[in-house]
Amino acid sequence: MSKKEGALLQFAPMQSSVDEGFWHRFSSLKLNKLGIDDSPLPIIGFYAPCSHSQVSNHLTLLAESLPSESSDSSLVPEPSSGNRNKCSVPGILYNTNTMEGFHALDKMKLLKEEAAKIWNDIVTGKAVEDCSMLSRFLLISFADLKKWSFHYWFAFPALMLDPPAALVNLRPASQWLSAAEAESLSTACNEWRNSKSTAENVADVPFFLVTIDPQSRATIRLLKDWDACQSDAHKILFGFYDPCHLPNNPGWPLRNFLALISAKWNLKSVQFLCYRENRGFADMGLSLVGEALITVSEGWKDTMPNAVGWELNKGRKVPRCISLAQSMDPTRLAVSAADLNLKLMRWRALPSLNLSALSSVKCLLLGAGTLGCQVARMLMAWGVRKITLVDNGKVAMSNPLRQSLYTLDDCLNGGSFKATAAVESLKRIFPAVEAEGVVMAIPMPGHPVNSQEQESVLDDCRRLSDLIDAHDSVFLLTDTRESRWLPTLLCANTNKITITAALGFDSFLVMRHGAGPFSHAHGFNAETAISSSSDVHKIKDAKGKHRLGCYFCNDVVAPTDSTSNRTLDQQCTVTRPGLAPIASALAVELLVSILHHPEGIFAEGDISSNVIGTSEQPLGILPHQIRGSLAQFSQMTLVGYSSSSCTACCDTVLSEYRNKGMEFILQAINHPTYLEDLTGLTELMKSATAFSLDWDKDDDDGGGDEDCVEI
Repeated sequence: MSKKEGALLQFAPMQSSVDEGFWHRFSSLKLNKLGIDDSPLPIIGFYAPCSHSQVSNHLTLLAESLPSESSDSSLVPEPSSGNRNKCSVPGILYNTNTMEGFHALDKMKLLKEEAAKIWNDIVTGKAVEDCSMLSRFLLISFADLKKWSFHYWFAFPALMLDPPAALVNLRPASQWLSAAEAESLSTACNEWRNSKSTAENVADVPFFLVTIDPQSRATIRLLKDWDACQSDAHKILFGFYDPCHLPNNPGWPLRNFLALISAKWNLKSVQFLCYRENRGFADMGLSLVGEALITVSEGWKDTMPNAVGWELNKGRKVPRCISLAQSMDPTRLAVSAADLNLKLMRWRALPSLNLSALSSVKCLLLGAGTLGCQVARMLMAWGVRKITLVDNGKVAMSNPLRQSLYTLDDCLNGGSFKATAAVESLKRIFPAVEAEGVVMAIPMPGHPVNSQEQESVLDDCRRLSDLIDAHDSVFLLTDTRESRWLPTLLCANTNKITITAALGFDSFLVMRHGAGPFSHAHGFNAETAISSSSDVHKIKDAKGKHRLGCYFCNDVVAPTDSTSNRTLDQQCTVTRPGLAPIASALAVELLVSILHHPEGIFAEGDISSNVIGTSEQPLGILPHQIRGSLAQFSQMTLVGYSSSSCTACCDTVLSEYRNKGMEFILQAINHPTYLEDLTGLTELMKSATAFSLDWDKDDDDGGGDEDCVEI
């Protein structure tokens, strides 16, 4: 929006941000090296151009803003150079040993001293050689290391022009410049910002010159090249990295820049560029170009100008206070560090990553063996914090090499229960994880129980049902086929996200189960994953599409005892060691993709060969089944639809379970053919047996070799 000539040029104040790591390192530095020494401490702050139309960038203090404890030299931090997202600016820290000392500091004197340094840098020309000196800042603080609370106040000294500069015009750069000039300037800025020249790092130089020749070609130069710009430039803009996002106000760094321009080059009219970005690239729509009129009085340069710059706290001239009693705890710091990679994903690679959905989803892992250990660790890496492991086995001597959560100590004295040992290991790796271990067996069809054991088995069934109800996602990671039946049934009944991972010697299957037959696809919310509903009804897909199948949908026999009368190699899960990590990683990636898919558990199964180019979903395709082979180093995605005769998830089985409850489960456990009779598989097998071909029947010609077909 245009401003009338003579309007006062107003600047958006600089804002500060202090990372917890800064206070953590400063506390350590104070305790281990500084002691009671309250001498001023050089520090480094970082800022970058505004990168969002609604949010300003702050001057930030990080752990690296402070000198290292191990440094044998003077306590001076090493400045970062060549980093386009971290323009280094020098600062000074005054930390007092008492709260009384903090309040007694002469703030106006300290501000004037720092402003004098800036003015001296301008007069001597040092600010032209190193323009970061124009953004010097001041920080005063008191660190209460008993309570882990920190009182602090920032000042960003700004030299005042007398009289103040007037604003002639301020518009987006795309409106101020011609289309060709704007395009050329955008290209030049991107090249400047991405420069990796070893001779001179310019990506983090926050003040610069822009020249635009009559052919609309823009060139960016350093301030020290001012004299060279006079002869060949058609237009000259004084550019600076503007941390402010406001459309009608330039950022705070322009104040000292105008002071330098007036003092060094005695210009009365200054066209300036407020350089701003969008997603890391120059944005001429967000960037502003304006013209400032400078009419300073005679002799203004002979004495140091007045200065302002103490940061306001919610509009008041008071210090800030932050308590890090909790976050300074190593566990809280571990949380910040663990989330760093995920938060960096959101910068560019995956802006739609839903961290709250990941941290809030409750995952139930049935099986704490080779697969369970790997899945648990992968879940934590993705930011999942609520994990329950179920297993009734104990850690054996052969386990730690393949099962990553166990050590030799877990094998001693008969072995610890896997479920509890795994949870202890997870908490050692990441103390903030909310992990629980449940020691229990999963009732299985084909493993009949006598009357004395019946009540205990039913208790296990109820407990498993309660666990599934209390979680959003269930991983089936057990060793046997029959141990997956009851969880599959219960998950289909409550419509939970269910993921199976199964291993052969050199092959694997990873799949997600489809929604249950008594569910609906409305109102999926990735924030809370999939929860059961008492008001459910049968899916009737308007497009006539089938729901995806479960682990048992392709079987023509019911699950039965697969462990009795087996040799040792058949009883153990004998697999190539690299197989479990691959399958576990894919299982967790499936869950993350489901949570980020708008249809959630109801999403159709994608096949990689059918997807041309980039998938519409941010995480790529969402397959139904992934089958892989290490023997062939191959992997394929498949789709399998639900079966009306499935022994675990079909309408008939779930209806029977809802009608009879635990009585139905006991029948399935004790009677091997019960499920086959119920679903019609028995009749199907009888029909198949009755069907035969009479290979001995001759045809009318008596038959001959010519009637044989080679296959």
